[in-house]
Amino acid sequence: MLLAAAGWAGLCHAEGVLDPQGPIAAAERTLLLNATAIMLVVVIPVMVLTVAFAWWYRASNTRATYAPDWSHSGRIEFVVWSIPAMVVILLAAVAWGSAHLLDPARALSSDQKPVRIEVVSLDWKWLFIYPDLGIATLNQITVPEGTPIEFMLTSTNVMNAFWVPQLGSMIYTMPGMTTHLNLLATNAGDFAGFSSNFSGDGFSDMRFTVHSLPAAGFHSWLEVARGEAALDGEAYSRLAQSGTDVSLRTYGQVTPGLFDRIERDSIGLSAQTMGH
Repeated sequence: MLLAAAGWAGLCHAEGVLDPQGPIAAAERTLLLNATAIMLVVVIPVMVLTVAFAWWYRASNTRATYAPDWSHSGRIEFVVWSIPAMVVILLAAVAWGSAHLLDPARALSSDQKPVRIEVVSLDWKWLFIYPDLGIATLNQITVPEGTPIEFMLTSTNVMNAFWVPQLGSMIYTMPGMTTHLNLLATNAGDFAGFSSNFSGDGFSDMRFTVHSLPAAGFHSWLEVARGEAALDGEAYSRLAQSGTDVSLRTYGQVTPGLFDRIERDSIGLSAQTMGH
């Protein structure tokens, strides 16, 4: 019980899984708690009965009935199989409904226009492109609070995993493919994100921060960002070179169609890798 409590506290404090700051993360926490409670309906009685049976049928208890020829009880069989079956059915129903409700590609309901962000996982850094705003950032994301975020994600060569625990679902980035993820930060704040899938020596440095700002703060940041250097083909080529880069950068302009070019180039690389 102490180990479980320590693990629970670690999840709350270290990674923020149980400290949601958005509707998706909040729904996932509810699902986790509900599933745990349902499973405890079986786990707790089994733990209690294990101790109770061991105590009752101890060698010194002369009141315990010893029946070496006993082999079957319909009532016990019914209890043993019916309760776990009901638990499995209930868990399946909860998981089925939540799987559709928390579909990463499902758009979030909001009065605010979503902010689109194209995500590229490189070796070993994160590139974020805002196609509608014409800017990009490295290893950091800035979004307005209370506004849906539509992520489109790809990878330059190997599979990676994008995860912001306090905002919600983890999703993979794959070369030659685009995955979709919709999140929303309910409150202003800084939320840690990282790669949760091993992709090479530098993957542990693939960390980024999501800065959720009030609307006025976001527009102020946007004005400053547009004055930064441009991310053109040459700048991207330097950025795409393999190696760890934990620096934080902002690009005031982005070559149009850069994300599509990255995905198109990674298709050929993926095909070569599969051929080998």
